[in-house]
Amino acid sequence: MNRKILAILLKKEISLMKRNPIIPRLIVAMPILVMLIIPLVTTLDVKNVGVAVVDNDRTELSRRIIADMDASEYLSVKGCYFSYDEAFRQVEEGVADAIVTIPKDYFKDLTNGRKPELDLKANGVNATKGTLGAQYATMSIANSLSRWQAEQGVSLSLPESATVNLYNPTLDFRHYMIPALMVVLLIIICGFLPALNLVSEKETGTIEAMNVTPVGRLEFVLSKLIPYWVVGILVITVGMCIGWLVYGLVPEGNAINIYLAAILFSLVMSGLGVFIANKSTTILQSIFMMFAFIVIFQLMSGLFTPIASMPRWAQCITYAIPPRYFIEIMRSVYLKGSTVADLWVQYMALSSFALLFCLMAGMTYKKRV
Repeated sequence: MNRKILAILLKKEISLMKRNPIIPRLIVAMPILVMLIIPLVTTLDVKNVGVAVVDNDRTELSRRIIADMDASEYLSVKGCYFSYDEAFRQVEEGVADAIVTIPKDYFKDLTNGRKPELDLKANGVNATKGTLGAQYATMSIANSLSRWQAEQGVSLSLPESATVNLYNPTLDFRHYMIPALMVVLLIIICGFLPALNLVSEKETGTIEAMNVTPVGRLEFVLSKLIPYWVVGILVITVGMCIGWLVYGLVPEGNAINIYLAAILFSLVMSGLGVFIANKSTTILQSIFMMFAFIVIFQLMSGLFTPIASMPRWAQCITYAIPPRYFIEIMRSVYLKGSTVADLWVQYMALSSFALLFCLMAGMTYKKRV
């Protein structure tokens, strides 16, 4: 490899990136917009779950249960009804998402040592809202009963339980999402931009002039990859700074572990981008091919859907999805403080994919056209 030729080519690539009116703005604006907006609007938290209550007990305790549910930021009591049919009509009309039925003599049975059961039904049309809404209502009722028992000095036969949330005690979904969003940024910037840059040279014909020069295959491919490796590091840095300044999220582990994973993943995505560009003849063709990979990467990497919740055959496929390993590293380092020794399998997997895709990018580039 001729280092002098590589340095000249890198200087040319940087000049082209500066002259392009879109790429510099995209590199700066995309991380800022993604990190500022998406964590605010993309969340699995469900709020304002409508609850219709059928209060057959009509005691101070039942009124306390209803008031506590209505005071919750996740629940909203839409009304108290005299019959189940009236409450069910609210669900049918889309006003309520769940029905809580308090049985007659509920408080009396509790104080007498019996264990009466509340009836809770949730609308399953929206499965996420119905499931989480039922859990929120259950937790609200349990908290109301516990506080009532402590305040009144009444002995109620309540099951005792305690829950401790490890690594993310507040269950803030943003803390789970922000590390993964940095993965999305690297997928787009380090994957899309090299592909579009190389294909645009094919369409304008400038690559033909390069092909008749003594520039070697390795120098040419590296000149296309190295600038975006640097860009990947800058994007991760901007993302980490925004996560700290705006959301107060800092890595529990060493930031060097994050940069190491980011470098490996930048190699993966830039190698894939150049490989697709080598196989494409037009910008539109490369866009469709990259878009297909990005959709698969986002849907099957565990970004939005936990891999453990996928079918068994889909879980097996995810082992061939490079972002899976980067997301695991980011979340583990950020939330658990994991080290390279703890995540050596993920780092080795990223290294293998990086080597594979960079070799594919170099081997598929044809010096003569």
